[in-house]
Amino acid sequence: MTIQRPTLMDPPIEELLDKVDSKFTLVALGAMRARQINSYYNSLGQGIGAIVPPQVTSVSNKSLSISFQEIAEQRATWHRPTPEELAAEATVEALPDEEAVADPFGFPGGTDAG
Repeated sequence: MTIQRPTLMDPPIEELLDKVDSKFTLVALGAMRARQINSYYNSLGQGIGAIVPPQVTSVSNKSLSISFQEIAEQRATWHRPTPEELAAEATVEALPDEEAVADPFGFPGGTDAG
């Protein structure tokens, strides 16, 4: 006999909110992981090994449901960067000289054709 839950969503939203700090983090993490799962299924057979397959066994074939199940089982985690980590990422490196910069439109003398 199966256990009936009062909601249609499995795992329940309350259980998922206990795993993250806010509902916005839950939405962002669930959507990002669902896109990764979609990419995994779309690239099967192409030899691309950079995308992580689903980490749970699920009866659902929907990527968002699989990602929420991974969050509930703490297989998909998140990390909020500290201000120091954000500052380190924001440092701008010196730009290369003009000759090394490739024109995105392919014009030899710049972007204007005349």
